[in-house]
Amino acid sequence: MKPIINKEFSLFLFTRMLYMSGVKMIPVILGWKLYELTGSKLVLGFLGLSEVIPAILLALPAGVKIDRSNKHKLILYCLIGYLFIGIYLAVITSSTIENLLNKQWITILIFFGIFLTGIIRAYGSPALTAFLSQLVNPDELVKAASINSMAWLIAAVVGPVLAGFLLAKFGTTVTFIAVIFFISIGLISWSQIKPKPILWNPNNQRTWESVKDGLNFVLNQKALLGAMTLDMFAVLFGGAIALLPVFAKDILHLDAQGYGVLVSATYIGNLLSIAYLTRHPLQSAQGKKLFYSVGAFGLCVLVFAISQNVYLSFFALLLSGIFDGVSVIIRGTIFQLFVPDDMRGRVSSVNSIFINSSNELGQFESGMTAALMGTVPAVVFGGFMTILITAIAWVKFPTLKAYKW
Repeated sequence: MKPIINKEFSLFLFTRMLYMSGVKMIPVILGWKLYELTGSKLVLGFLGLSEVIPAILLALPAGVKIDRSNKHKLILYCLIGYLFIGIYLAVITSSTIENLLNKQWITILIFFGIFLTGIIRAYGSPALTAFLSQLVNPDELVKAASINSMAWLIAAVVGPVLAGFLLAKFGTTVTFIAVIFFISIGLISWSQIKPKPILWNPNNQRTWESVKDGLNFVLNQKALLGAMTLDMFAVLFGGAIALLPVFAKDILHLDAQGYGVLVSATYIGNLLSIAYLTRHPLQSAQGKKLFYSVGAFGLCVLVFAISQNVYLSFFALLLSGIFDGVSVIIRGTIFQLFVPDDMRGRVSSVNSIFINSSNELGQFESGMTAALMGTVPAVVFGGFMTILITAIAWVKFPTLKAYKW
């Protein structure tokens, strides 16, 4: 029986923190760079869309590939892919290329790089989620998932803050060198973990039949489906992060370092919430608390939208992260308790469509509505829609509302 903290689980966490720190730096760098190049809010929305298109299109077949494959090797290839994309983005955003190409071509090349990250993410994120269950004792999965979420959130805080600091002090190229360094060390760390056996033998089952198995499983688990749906629409409409370069520069008058701190505020709130709930687990009415936390998240988005004070804006984002952290723990626990080992890749891929992709679709929605109605009204609209979606889901998903463990 494996203890909750064993060598390979520790290496898994170390790898995830390092490479995710690098990956989380990329949108901060590119968001700031693209707004400097174009001054367009709509372009910021398309930044997220260029990543989510391949991630959604490949998600379901990727889930089958993950369940059928050596997950360790697949994740290794994904890390190598991120490394090469980091090098590519460092080159095309350098001053040398900026002197050779016009702004339009640089923007197109940036979008191409982000499109490639969407392809990798379709495989990498679900594969990591599925691989986790092979590193710890099944009785410790819920706790391991919480620790894994904390590791991810540490990276999500460190990455943007460091990116903002390096951007302000040294510029884009040096910041991308840091991205490359983090991913490289993560790659070395991952190579120290041993491959694990493939848990699913599909025999002659076709890919589409396997995809349908994953979809049917999610559709038949009403609490799981409700949690995914609620989160998807909440993040879709409540994603103010995409417009943070605009708020930072035009409303709060911050430099790149202040922008990085602002980006990290939500993740700091996530980290505080998950750290507390890992030590003091929710004891009752977890389904109702999921609804309460998503509704409160929407209120925080409204406060952020109308704030013109740096400290109030930071605090609103921090609180939104705390409430989001509660929902992260509840959703993650539902996933670990409901999904069998041999379906984790496929169900993780379905989950990635609902949850992970909603971030980028939310960026596109925010960029589009900001271009149409203005920055502040767009985020106000998103906050109201999040609260409305929560109210509708309260009625439509009674199984989730009544859920507890």
